[in-house]
Amino acid sequence: MKPARLVAIVFLTFVGISALVPRLWTPDSYETQLREAPDAPPSARFPLGTDALGRDRMARLLYGTRVSLTLAPAAALLSCIVAALVGGLAGLAGGWTERIVLAGLDLFMSLPWLFLLLTVRATLPLNVSALASLSITFALLGLLSWPASARVVRAAIHGLRDSDFMLQARASGVTPWRLIWRQLIPNVMPVLLAQFWIAVPVFILAEATLGMLGLGVSEPLPSWGSLLRELEGGNLRSQPWMAAPAVLLAAVVGCFQLILPREDYSI
Repeated sequence: MKPARLVAIVFLTFVGISALVPRLWTPDSYETQLREAPDAPPSARFPLGTDALGRDRMARLLYGTRVSLTLAPAAALLSCIVAALVGGLAGLAGGWTERIVLAGLDLFMSLPWLFLLLTVRATLPLNVSALASLSITFALLGLLSWPASARVVRAAIHGLRDSDFMLQARASGVTPWRLIWRQLIPNVMPVLLAQFWIAVPVFILAEATLGMLGLGVSEPLPSWGSLLRELEGGNLRSQPWMAAPAVLLAAVVGCFQLILPREDYSI
């Protein structure tokens, strides 16, 4: 394993553990308001200071990291499941079914994915609870981003369908369901795994974009997007610690790029 990839894995593991157990670093919750200390500078109690409501920025960064790092893989998993179902149907069926599915995928992919995501989210209610906004963001990311992965899955299954070992299995009287479970799925799984890892950093950035525009996870629940939105009214020259969410986001996405599989399974 390359040293850079090992460092990336160690860093992501450290970030993940810190986000899962934020109490190791701060005793405060992300919504605790300390009215006696608004906009406090960094200190031993508040390593990243506090915001205008007196909330610990370190606590909000850790809890926001947990939200974003949970939301992105969950949405990527949903996207891969839909891509496997649609791409698998097209690859196995062939004929007119495959042509119709491919035409639909091409039409869907002709739309700019990020703009489509923003448009659909903007048409939905904005004054919802934090849990509802989290569910909406998760569903939108997973259900609007699968067509490119579905094409990759379709191509993989199409190639396997006419392979020698599949023809031999059919000639031996193997049932279609046994072929799917024992032959197709194990051979397509590396493709789906690659699509999953490629989608995670894409969804992290997409969630951050939604949050910066006020279309992501609602307050008081923090996410990287909502934390980056606070930079609009801040002065980084006098308050450089406010850039911590942007630095952490860039570091995490960069580490994901280092550990991505290098097969040509682009999303």
